[in-house]
Amino acid sequence: MATTTATLYHQLPSDIRLATCTLFRSFNHRHLLIPQCAGASSRPYFSRSTTPFRLLAFSTNANEPFVEKVSDKPPICSADELHYVSVANCDWRLALWRYNPPPQAPTRNHPLLLLSGVGTNAIGYDLSPGSSFARYMAGQGFDTWILEVRGAGLSVRGSNLKEAQQSAHGVSEQMEAVANSTTSEAFAKSVTNGVYSADPQLTDFPGALSDSKISPVKKEDDLTRLATVWDESKLVTKLTETFMSLSERLSGFLSENQSKIMSAKLFDQISKLLEDSQLSEGFNEIRGKLSSLLERRQSSAIASQIRDLSQNLVNMIEEGQWSVSPQLFDLQERLFSTIDDFQKQLDLIVQYDWDFDHYLEEDVPAAMEYIRAQSKPKDGKLLAIGHSMGGILLYAMLSRCGFEGRESRLAAIVTLASSLDYTSSKSTLKLLLPLADPAQALNVPVVPLGALLTAAYPLSSSPPYVFSWLNNLISAEDMMHPELLKKLVLNNFCTIPAKLILQLTTAFREGGLRDRSGKFFYKDHIHKCNIPMLAIAGDQDLICPPEAVEETVKLLPEDLVTYKVFGEPSGPHYAHYDLVGGRMAVEQVYPCIVQFLGRYDSVS
Repeated sequence: MATTTATLYHQLPSDIRLATCTLFRSFNHRHLLIPQCAGASSRPYFSRSTTPFRLLAFSTNANEPFVEKVSDKPPICSADELHYVSVANCDWRLALWRYNPPPQAPTRNHPLLLLSGVGTNAIGYDLSPGSSFARYMAGQGFDTWILEVRGAGLSVRGSNLKEAQQSAHGVSEQMEAVANSTTSEAFAKSVTNGVYSADPQLTDFPGALSDSKISPVKKEDDLTRLATVWDESKLVTKLTETFMSLSERLSGFLSENQSKIMSAKLFDQISKLLEDSQLSEGFNEIRGKLSSLLERRQSSAIASQIRDLSQNLVNMIEEGQWSVSPQLFDLQERLFSTIDDFQKQLDLIVQYDWDFDHYLEEDVPAAMEYIRAQSKPKDGKLLAIGHSMGGILLYAMLSRCGFEGRESRLAAIVTLASSLDYTSSKSTLKLLLPLADPAQALNVPVVPLGALLTAAYPLSSSPPYVFSWLNNLISAEDMMHPELLKKLVLNNFCTIPAKLILQLTTAFREGGLRDRSGKFFYKDHIHKCNIPMLAIAGDQDLICPPEAVEETVKLLPEDLVTYKVFGEPSGPHYAHYDLVGGRMAVEQVYPCIVQFLGRYDSVS
């Protein structure tokens, strides 16, 4: 089938060939594409009148009207209900875990939105019945919702409820499989088999393309090696599609300079296959012509030229591989492998094409509108709590609203271990700074944080404790039950796009966190916020130390901000996740938050 398609493809006029190529890619790889999410930057920030969304829900509450429901909620979801909300301009369905207040709970006026940290899901807020911040807040009367942003937890891609449900159950099964593993061999196997990630591409991640060369073989091996068929048409099609991807498909995802970097990477890999032969000179000539065409970006006028040059490249290799000295064999196989690896990397760039501002401009507003529609607060406002990046999102929202002179429609917020500026602190997140190089971000489009921590966990929790230092980043000594820490590590972390990390690293530069353009500094307008805020830090937080939290707190209006550091010199101590899931949080942190939010829950 593939060969037949390739042959027919060659016979089509260039314009039809281009359309056919695009159609087949869209049909066969629909789950890899994000239809122009990057274009969101041109939309007004937080435009409530222009942010369309569709209401979908998985729920066990059959009495709630106007919501499409499915009874078989995924097992991993411990909330009362699992809702889904669509996001404009892309095919993501964001998961919202809902916790209903019990009948005996006090009556509250505002629903509560919980936002998680970077690369984490809802489980951090609901580790167990006895250590569930979400369930605790519901017990205090708050209609509590946890948002899982795109790429996190049970948020999925899908065009309808059935697809979303199937994907969510698949993710749930993978997460449970990892949680049930008990040996290092099981962990290694789960990562190898792609468990914990809904994306099978991550199991064969092309972080660095193969640079193996074609080896010459002895004369007596020629006859056996000649049995390998040189599939010219298939190779031409593959090269053409790859070059067209660089010219057309990635035009909405990469800048001109980034496209040059990626095309140079592919050319360098092909060149390495030929560098010891007489084919190098011919290849360099074709490379120059192709590079010139790719710089023009996609148009039907150059589609034919790209294919012709791909054909010339294949012809050159085919005719020359037997005449060069030393002779080269298995070239087709190696060339196919190089192109496949490169295409996977392009797919990852497209599939994981979002950053912090996508969360800020699209995901959070869509979730807030949905929650308002469901909970119907009289004044249309929400309460919100953000942990780590979740708190940064709340700060950024208030900054943007202050800059534009708009109401945030929030009654009050709480931030846990969050800051807009980490320059003055000794945060361990500075280890991410090497990824601030855009070229490095292209080379490693995603960071499979969940899979990496899953693989490392056995070495952090059992002899010889090679990675025991990882535990201190998450929880202070004796602050989290070992089983809960295991669940947090194995089930709470996801894959992170390099573009997201690239933007977050600006928080470590002078001026603090910036928008994707690099021109808007969120801390510059945070002083214009007009709602009450509680900022909380942990005394032994190595990721967001108290001095980092203070860097943002000092910019906030004194009459609106309350600052609290949890932890005592003699203990207990609070690390990054202890503020949410530590054993003392339910006695010390949770009541403090409830008391604060309770003061601002009235309706004016």
